[in-house]
Amino acid sequence: MLLNNKIAVVTGASNGIGRSIVDVFLENGAEVIGLDIIQVEPWNSNLKILKVDVSSTTDCERVYQEINMLVDHIDILVNCAGITRDAMMRKMSEEQFDEVIAVNLKGVWNLTRLIGPAMQAQQSGSIINISSVVGVFGNIGQSNYAATKAGVIGMTKSWAKEFALKGGNVRVNAVAPGYTMTNMMKTVPENLLDKFRGSTMLGRLAEPMEIANCALFLASNLASYVTGEVLNVNGGMRL
Repeated sequence: MLLNNKIAVVTGASNGIGRSIVDVFLENGAEVIGLDIIQVEPWNSNLKILKVDVSSTTDCERVYQEINMLVDHIDILVNCAGITRDAMMRKMSEEQFDEVIAVNLKGVWNLTRLIGPAMQAQQSGSIINISSVVGVFGNIGQSNYAATKAGVIGMTKSWAKEFALKGGNVRVNAVAPGYTMTNMMKTVPENLLDKFRGSTMLGRLAEPMEIANCALFLASNLASYVTGEVLNVNGGMRL
């Protein structure tokens, strides 16, 4: 029970990697507050689900007040909410660009600017930002998405320095997954999935739980001396 008596907030909690992170945190003893843009019923007695649009500063401020009414502190924050609006640069609309920036980049900032300082004041905490292999290597047709995930890495390294000031003792790290078999990936044609598998050294795609287990490590005391790092979890993928 690596997270026994810990309180975690996880965005993008209802599906994909976020859902797996919620599940593995619950299995390891944490109380979890899941945040998502869609309202779903909690599936565990130690889980609460709150609806929020992470791209909205005012909505994040509202949900932060709700969280403070439920718990007296937060030990772990996982910023996992994200979207894609893929297009080649010459065809990408301003709306496609702005939507991805708002959720994937500003959404990470919106919650961390509220929770990070509170962790610093209590002199403990772990913040985990979900980036992507695309944020490290780039990808055709995903310049908006790649920009946000690279930006998340930059914010991670900056916050690791900021929240350690004055004995803050808040660790901030990023996980950069490769292609992972979420429901979204199940809609990708099999020939493309084969191409993605072939680009990894392990010859397969990740399962969501494999990404979640890495978040578990960074959230736990096993990673007590790890901060400002990017954990690449991509099976040796090179784009």
